[in-house]
Amino acid sequence: MTRIPGRSAIRSTMVALTAALTVGAAVAAIPRIATADVVTAAVGVEDEGAGCPVPALPDPGALPTVAKLPDPFKKIDGTRIATRSEWTCRREEIKKQAERYVYGEKPPKPQTVTGTVTSTSITVNVSHQGKSSSFSAKVELPGGSGPFPAVVVLGGFGADTAAIKAAGAAVINYDPYAVGKEGTPRSNKQGAFYSIYGSSSSTGLLMAWAWGVSRIIDVIEQSGGTILRPDATGVTGCSRFGKGAFVIGAFDQRIALTMPIESGSAGVPIFRGIPGEGAQSLSSAYGEQPWLGDAFGSFTSSPTRLPVDTHEMVAMVAPRGLFIMDNPHIVNLGPKSASVAALGGAEVYKALGAGDNITYWSDIQDGNHCASRPEWRTPLQQNIQKFLLKTGNAAGTMRISSKAAGNLAEWRDWQTPVLGTGTPSTPPSGPGPSDPPPSNPPPSGCSASISVNAWNGGFVGTVKVTAGASDLNGWTVGLTLPAGATITGSWNTTRTGASGAVQFANVSYNGRVTAGQTTEFGFQATGTSTAMTPTCTPA
Repeated sequence: MTRIPGRSAIRSTMVALTAALTVGAAVAAIPRIATADVVTAAVGVEDEGAGCPVPALPDPGALPTVAKLPDPFKKIDGTRIATRSEWTCRREEIKKQAERYVYGEKPPKPQTVTGTVTSTSITVNVSHQGKSSSFSAKVELPGGSGPFPAVVVLGGFGADTAAIKAAGAAVINYDPYAVGKEGTPRSNKQGAFYSIYGSSSSTGLLMAWAWGVSRIIDVIEQSGGTILRPDATGVTGCSRFGKGAFVIGAFDQRIALTMPIESGSAGVPIFRGIPGEGAQSLSSAYGEQPWLGDAFGSFTSSPTRLPVDTHEMVAMVAPRGLFIMDNPHIVNLGPKSASVAALGGAEVYKALGAGDNITYWSDIQDGNHCASRPEWRTPLQQNIQKFLLKTGNAAGTMRISSKAAGNLAEWRDWQTPVLGTGTPSTPPSGPGPSDPPPSNPPPSGCSASISVNAWNGGFVGTVKVTAGASDLNGWTVGLTLPAGATITGSWNTTRTGASGAVQFANVSYNGRVTAGQTTEFGFQATGTSTAMTPTCTPA
């Protein structure tokens, strides 16, 4: 089960990431895509799509079985979005489905929210339909003069607070249990949220915790921004608090940076992958604490009936900053399924022109749960700089450990559309948006090129296949790996061999490539990277 140690153990485990956030291992950047017309989140809006119409959702018993991950681009009516502007209302559909079947409803802002912000604390007072509740959070400011961006740290158990302050952001120490208490039965939930909406509310603790952070942001917005900046809030947590951080970031678009750590079942890992991976079972996660909404009890033994999965919750964060930290050494946490969720959600980031804004990192050495990670120091610094301080522009990374590398291709049968601003465009060119075709495509057949992102002991290769003057109906790419290199995982391709001369072939959804267009696949390998020359042969 996904448990956290006692508070004293937490303090000894979470070794400080010091102010000297030195640059560590080189990171593998997500392949960049064209950044024109990048979708941007609305500033100061908790739910940008609140006014979008959403069809009535069926009862859990009426839902069909869908073995693969649901298509995040397909609307409930069966049509697919074709422009980036349509994502707002598509996101709202996903939100409503996630509330209905997974987490329980997150009510909108209550009738009255008041409070105070000082250099040491935030108080929150809520009243709604004759009921009231209140809670508070501690504030730790960094050096220098404000107003400061801030990171909400759940339960004192997330990214290291010393590192956050050293990077120039304040820390808001948020006690989730004051808003939704653990150790209570589903019929008698306790905390500030349930004082307002009833102890028998079907909303689970994770969503209650998210509601609490949203009310903290309400108070920061009302405070005038003299101490904390309302437009630069991040959130982090580890273990059960990692589950909470993930949900908080997904359901409030005012969160600029979401940083869940080792969240496990009920967190980032796809529900469909958990049974096969051997992670904490869905029934165990559902029963351990009322984290998930009551309705999820209908899906603990049949997650394939869910019309949503967590890759779409990852997508709900887009285009905002998302830094998912994971542990490949503990199978119970479902890291393989988490990597699939990140890869699936990253397809939406790319389609929105925000592929640089998501990072997934499980390539770590220390397997202790929620330990400090030297591998995370640089990306932590970069994410705070980019999304909270607005002083950096580092590209996102996908550093997936070979110990727990999921394969998105096994989990989807949908393509990623190229989303435009005018005429709908969904070319059959593979599972992800590609860079514009080269100015001089090959006269016939196909060509292949590779870009490599390397670090000490490994590398990721991204291979682009370009069709020539005629459409491709299938392709094979040959590649000779450097001496000593071994492939540990690949995606969007069928691979033959793992070292030396290796062949990659298309899968069902990316074999057809329109003349002059491209598709991509990738692989991760151990060893040292040297120059490689791929060759492409039409099927």
